[in-house]
Amino acid sequence: MAFCCLAILMALYVVGAVRHGVLRNIVQTLPLWVPIVLGFRGNEFAKWSALPCLIIWLAAMMIVWLLVFRWVYVQSWHFSTTEIAMTFIAGVASAVGLGIAFHWRTVVRPLSAGAVTLLFGALQFLALWASLPPAVAHR
Repeated sequence: MAFCCLAILMALYVVGAVRHGVLRNIVQTLPLWVPIVLGFRGNEFAKWSALPCLIIWLAAMMIVWLLVFRWVYVQSWHFSTTEIAMTFIAGVASAVGLGIAFHWRTVVRPLSAGAVTLLFGALQFLALWASLPPAVAHR
């Protein structure tokens, strides 16, 4: 689980370095640090903190792929080969992480698991929203 989240984080940092500066991607990936640390420590809450992040990042990568393959047209966007490769890495890492999460049985109580999942879903959306202002997006 930790390696999947770390792969997503690193791929997004590479995209930031190639595209527009890494600050935006640092802000976007802040919630991933918790499941990375918990996962390397073997804590079962790694699953529940990673689950919403993995779902959101897989959905984001799928949207990018729709744009890359021109199945959806929003505006004329250009993606470099590096960016496309990194979206593939992040998407595969998200899918593999979800597979691991769905097979990982934990003894975490359902109420605690649900609360952590909702919290990290909200944190991931907040991080994405916080990365949108130009002061963050272009640094």
